[in-house]
Amino acid sequence: MTICHRYCLQRHPIPMVTHFRHSLVLAYAFPAEVLAPLVPPGLEVDTYRSWGFVAIAMVQTENLRPTGLPAWAGRDYFLTGYRIFVRHHDADGRMRRGLHILRSDTDRRSMQWGGNALTHYRYHRSKIRSVELPHTFEVEIRTPQGEADLHVVADLRSRPAPFPIASPFSTDGSNAGDGRRFAGPLPWTFDYEPQTDSMVMIHGHRSSWRPEPVAVEVKACTFLQDRRFGGAAPVLANAFYVSDLDYRWDRGRRIAP
Repeated sequence: MTICHRYCLQRHPIPMVTHFRHSLVLAYAFPAEVLAPLVPPGLEVDTYRSWGFVAIAMVQTENLRPTGLPAWAGRDYFLTGYRIFVRHHDADGRMRRGLHILRSDTDRRSMQWGGNALTHYRYHRSKIRSVELPHTFEVEIRTPQGEADLHVVADLRSRPAPFPIASPFSTDGSNAGDGRRFAGPLPWTFDYEPQTDSMVMIHGHRSSWRPEPVAVEVKACTFLQDRRFGGAAPVLANAFYVSDLDYRWDRGRRIAP
């Protein structure tokens, strides 16, 4: 008889579907060597020149539910995730680009409990305020100890906006394609399962994926000041906004070492 331990349930066993009303994603650049210790075995930092990147995704989901259930059976959640852009090479030599999650926040306790029971996404319940106006999209997050407070205002009139002036990607658009390569979310999410020394992979699918670069004002972002980043100064590399698209996640796959 096979015994299913708790970690087996955290392999994203239930395929999910939702609608993204809004998705705002910021990418911050760090020296790649700063991020390398935060990446588990089997993954490597996905780099551009000497930079690695942490994405901060802010998403308003609608009717999030297991695949196959009607939309009315779903619930609406606001989700925030801090993720490192990574690469994974499988035994056949295939390389996949994706994200490794450091932390997630949500506005509902049900997502905190359910998400942590069934995934490695590391959910915390936080106070989240989002304001949608004709020309701006504002998100403010307050965490219990101030450890991941976030306050961002996106100027939707600026679309398409140049990259931030200090970005590793040229503000004149000469390497805009490189900047778009680091616009989350990516199709794959990875996490390491130490109990079995294996990798858990979740494949996401999106519709009408046409994110636009926007200008943002970041008023607070305390998570990137955590000591795990070694005091390195994060550099805002890009900010992308997209709205009204469908998204789904397959059941997670475990890849043996």
